[in-house]
Amino acid sequence: QVQLVESGGGLVQAGGSLRLSCAASGTIFNINSMGWYRQAPGKQRELVATITSGGSTNYTDSVKGRFTISRDNAKNTVYLQMNSLKPEDTAVYYCNAVRSGRWYRNDYWGQGTQVTVSS
Repeated sequence: QVQLVESGGGLVQAGGSLRLSCAASGTIFNINSMGWYRQAPGKQRELVATITSGGSTNYTDSVKGRFTISRDNAKNTVYLQMNSLKPEDTAVYYCNAVRSGRWYRNDYWGQGTQVTVSS
């Protein structure tokens, strides 16, 4: 099993910044990628950004140029630096880790951290 613990959420004014952290522990070998998803009230959970074990990144269009995902392999931690925040970024942000192979995929999730951006 993989345990993911998020931190860094909070309340910020529009235009401000926050940095989310996600620390992974447990059976973390062969984790292929980690990332962040978010879910706003009344909406489906959506992908925000992912980073592979090799460092390749992917972002949803709405956060490109504002958010940066990074990882510290020595600390088994992934970060999401969020700049120029907008009210529409308000959501619960979830850390995700994926272990996959040719025939399987296991997703692990953190408990979520609230990000609220006031206008």
